[in-house]
Amino acid sequence: MSMTEESMRFLEEHIPILADAAVKQAYWQALATGSSVLISEEGALVEIFPDGTRKVLKQLKPQTAVTAGQRLELS
Repeated sequence: MSMTEESMRFLEEHIPILADAAVKQAYWQALATGSSVLISEEGALVEIFPDGTRKVLKQLKPQTAVTAGQRLELS
């Protein structure tokens, strides 16, 4: 089955929405199975437990702003 350019564009436009839904589903599924999850919140790495409690694990370094085409060396 071949896709037309139009149908491929339509699907590609919805990738961010689908990705957001998948992340939210994984978050809640992890908590529902008794696992904790890690998130970045207000510049800190936070562990969230199934009972709703939160534990700040550490402060994170500030985000690095980049422009399209810029190259960074990671160490």
